[in-house]
Amino acid sequence: MTRTELFENIKKKKSFLCVGLDSDITKIPQHLLKSEDPIFEFNKQIIDATKDYCISFKPNMAFYETQGAKGWISLEKTIQYINQTCPDVFTIADAKRGDIGNTSKMYAKAFLETLNFDSITVAPYMGEDSVKPFMEYKNKWVILLALTSNSGANDFQLTEINSPFEKGARGIDANSPFEKGARGIELYQHVLETSKSWSTPDNMMYVVGATKAEMLSEVRKIVPENFLLVPGVGAQGGSLSDVAKYGMNKQCGLLVNSSRGIIYASSSENFAEKAREEAMTLQKEMEVLLEKYL
Repeated sequence: MTRTELFENIKKKKSFLCVGLDSDITKIPQHLLKSEDPIFEFNKQIIDATKDYCISFKPNMAFYETQGAKGWISLEKTIQYINQTCPDVFTIADAKRGDIGNTSKMYAKAFLETLNFDSITVAPYMGEDSVKPFMEYKNKWVILLALTSNSGANDFQLTEINSPFEKGARGIDANSPFEKGARGIELYQHVLETSKSWSTPDNMMYVVGATKAEMLSEVRKIVPENFLLVPGVGAQGGSLSDVAKYGMNKQCGLLVNSSRGIIYASSSENFAEKAREEAMTLQKEMEVLLEKYL
């Protein structure tokens, strides 16, 4: 999916909602356990109920891998169902992969070719050569972890380091807010500043947690044009209005994820209807925010 197509879908649906398919076999409604494939049946009903209000679905790999081969089959059926029934929806493999180049090449092939996701989340810790293989696929996206919503993010991401940048250096924007020796920067800022030279906003996004919404203004100083995948709205307590205030750009530039708040809105037989209601509520809030900031 191209950047233009993504933005057109945001405008058409008046939404920048991403529904996270963190489908836990221990949390799905009990009546579904009688199904041949309970996880897929759960996903199918959630997809059908929410696809009118979201522009993205994001299966989290851990919830499928824990089921072994059965989980992988559920994942395959889920992505195939999305691609067949709502091909305009942007799909994210929330896999957080990150390894040496040859291994990354196989991860990229698995998720972007074999499973045919539009994008994959990637950890940039091992550097450019571990990320580049994911960028070799036309109209596919890499979503780099930058500033996450968990409490442990403080262990590394907010650590201050000496600025390694000189204005005008290779890949460094002359208008960068950083200058070598001028002041310290935080590690997540270094990740953003370094990685933005690896590709363009047409196929690279960043993960920035909603629980750090005010820091989105700092993020936007470094990557003003890139889309941001923003988890943490809903069950984790992030503010949607703050995310839009500090993070939205002229093409929206946001995919705001809600997982538990939507898919587990009810554990009864009407779970899909309740999920639809939650998705619709968020979409209506997003419609107002789009009108305000675009």
